[in-house]
Amino acid sequence: QVQLQDSGPGLVKSSQTLSLTCTVSGGSITTRYYGWSWIRQSPGKGLEWMGVIAYDGSTYYSPSLKSRTSISRDTSKNQFSLQLSSVTPEDTAVYYCARASLVYYTYIFTGYDYWGQGTQVTVSS
Repeated sequence: QVQLQDSGPGLVKSSQTLSLTCTVSGGSITTRYYGWSWIRQSPGKGLEWMGVIAYDGSTYYSPSLKSRTSISRDTSKNQFSLQLSSVTPEDTAVYYCARASLVYYTYIFTGYDYWGQGTQVTVSS
């Protein structure tokens, strides 16, 4: 059974960098054909996809966040991480990690099957 657990500081100051880590158990983050994603939800808004790191280490980001977002991984720990720089109060949200199913080497997204529990992050002004 695959399980994801996201974790990190719940409070970040404006202009600083938000950092979160997702720990995966029950499956390797290098297994084909899956991607490992970060998604957030602000109060009163829907889910916003931020980016993904695929099984081969390739990264892809939302155009609106690309300049501030970095996703990396540590295969020895079976973890992947999110860094969001230059944060503002508008970045306050619940942040989730999730596994994405992909179509072979095409990276075409078909859906999420496992999610972390979510981490509330508040950015102070």
